[in-house]
Order: sequence, then C-alpha cells, then structure tokens
Amino acid sequence: MIYDVIIIGLGPAGISASIYAARAGLNVAAINFLTPGGIVNESFIVENYPGFISIKGPELAYKFFEHFNSYDIPLFNEEVIDIKKEENIKVITNKNVYESKRLIICSGRKPKKLNILEEEKYIGKGISYCSICDGNLYKNKDIVVIGGGNSALENALYLSNIASNVTILVRSNQFRGTQSLIEEVENKKNINILFETNIKELITENDIIKGIKTNKDDISCDGIFVHIGFEPSINILKSLDIKMDNNYIIVDKNMETNIKGIYACGDIIKKDLYQIVTAVSEGAQAAMASYKSLKNE
Repeated sequence: MIYDVIIIGLGPAGISASIYAARAGLNVAAINFLTPGGIVNESFIVENYPGFISIKGPELAYKFFEHFNSYDIPLFNEEVIDIKKEENIKVITNKNVYESKRLIICSGRKPKKLNILEEEKYIGKGISYCSICDGNLYKNKDIVVIGGGNSALENALYLSNIASNVTILVRSNQFRGTQSLIEEVENKKNINILFETNIKELITENDIIKGIKTNKDDISCDGIFVHIGFEPSINILKSLDIKMDNNYIIVDKNMETNIKGIYACGDIIKKDLYQIVTAVSEGAQAAMASYKSLKNE
C-alpha cells in the first residue's frame, strides 16, 4: 500500500498532524517507537497549555493519544532506521518498509547525556533521564540532579517529595530557570544547591553507584538524574540531504523541508520557541500543507 502521508513520531506535533491529516480525508499512517505523547510524559506538571490550568504531563499525553485513537489511524509500533526519497518516499523500520507520497517527520528531541566514563553502563542502574519514570526507585535515598534550567528545577522539586535529600549540581554560577521555580527550590529544606560544580566521574562499588567525583568534592548518592537539555533525534535522516542548522531541520512557513514532499515539525525543527502549543500548531500546518499539495497534484 502507498499511503498519502506517513507521520514519524507521536509527540504533540505528530498527534496533531495525524488528526488533521485524517480529518482532511488523507490515507494516513503513523510510526512511533516510544511512548505516545513524547517528552510530555516526562513533565511532572504542565501549566501553560490552554484548556488546562494544571495537568500532569503523562495525563495530558494520554488525552492526546485518546484523541488520536478516535480516528482509527493505523499505528505501527516500530523503530525507523532509514528514509529514502525515490519516486515516492520509503520509510524503513526495524520490521518493514512503508511507502508514501508525503512524509511528516516529528521525531522530536532526546535528553542530552553527560558524556562521562561508564555512563552507558549505568543507565537504568543509577543514572536516569526521567524523574517521573524512575523517581520511585529512590524513595528515602540521596540523589543528585544535574542541570540548571526549568527542567532540572521541576524535577528536583518532584524528586524532593520522594528522596531524603536532593543535591542540584549547576555548572554555572546561577540558575537559568524562572524565578518562581528558583524560589520554590531554594525554600525546599531537603534540596541542596551547588553552583559552579561539574560531575567528573562516577564512584562505584560492586557495580553499584555510590557517589560522584566533581571538580570540587566527592558527593555520596544513590542515584543521578540528568536534566541538562535536549538534542534533536536525527539518526533517521542519514540518507536524506536535508538542510539543518546545528542538527535542527530547517523548514519554510508550510513546515516543508528543502526536499519536496517531506515536512518536519515539533522539537526537531529550528525555531525560537519549543513548547507543546507550538508543536501542536506546526503539526496542523504540516498536515494541511500535505493535503493541499496532494490535491494540487
């Protein structure tokens, strides 16, 4: 089967694109490897999405996915490993090859890693990039949160209700987050803040993390939560000559890349504001641009 449009990724942008494409009457399919909703699932609380004064990230992601499911859009839970542009567009996964006339890439971003020795070995065994996913494993324990932006602040607050003590390591001499979050963190009795402090290596014993070495002192801890930002997921683009800026895809006002028929939206594109509400808008734009170009053909 040749689909009208295939959508890669089911974060807010991909779900929005899927809904708008289905409502336009296009023969649409979605391919998604991770949890639907994307990194919204990793937000403890969302307070800036219209219609919800305050809602937990996983709950909002579930509502997005419920809306997606109401359209009976074919969903393939597979990992995309390559994309090829021929007469049509071929999307190659770890299980199948799918073909479409248009493609919307919504593969989003992934958490940045520390790039320290043995980091990969201890992922899921003391190192985590998702506080909501793994926080309950550290009840009444001592943990370290690395980062100085809103994500680190929000997650430190969330973890402070689970762990005995939370130490925040900030590379610079100040936080980069909003003042209200900073004040809340500063007023939490079991949160310690260390500025101008960098992690250098892990301290382990019998393959268990016991602490970390920093540029100042050693710190004892049972777990490390990394919240130092995100980087675009571009591995699937290796066979496409897509124009990018610092690994973010460049698109025009219709969300189209420099390759005709291939669109991108959400956190994978170069833009000024990375928010749920902008991703949802871009998904709708990409879907309707796909519809119009197919209609004109």
